[in-house]
Amino acid sequence: MSVQEPALTLRPALADDEAFLFELRKATMTEHLARVGEPTDDAEHRERLLHRYDTARVVYIDGAPAGLLKAHRTDTEWVVVQLQITPALQGRGIGERALRTVLRAAQADALPVTLKVIKGNPAKRLYDRLGFEIVGEDDSQFYMRRAPRASAETEAE
Repeated sequence: MSVQEPALTLRPALADDEAFLFELRKATMTEHLARVGEPTDDAEHRERLLHRYDTARVVYIDGAPAGLLKAHRTDTEWVVVQLQITPALQGRGIGERALRTVLRAAQADALPVTLKVIKGNPAKRLYDRLGFEIVGEDDSQFYMRRAPRASAETEAE
């Protein structure tokens, strides 16, 4: 008997989701922001939450909210703005499954995917494993890019 993966769905974030997403952001980002000297006050968290809210999708696992994925396509690339999974559910592959929805779309468009990750954030291991490479950095974060793959490479994913 095989173990069934929990159902993952993504739906556009609504105004009613802001309270959940605000608490999610504080729970997942405060320690990383503080470590690199970035502001962690509520006003800053709210500003980042609302940035590109039009691209925000709530990640659901078996019908319950589990995280946030913000990503959008430009003319030249797909950009992952934010990916946050509630701490109790981290380490279960949920972030990877959500991110793969963007990777598949980028592959279909033959475009690279870019993102930024705060230095010291364990999520960087996921990005490394998925083939993102560091293309730049500043004092607090790495700039990462995943080039489009040849079709044979993606068939295994």
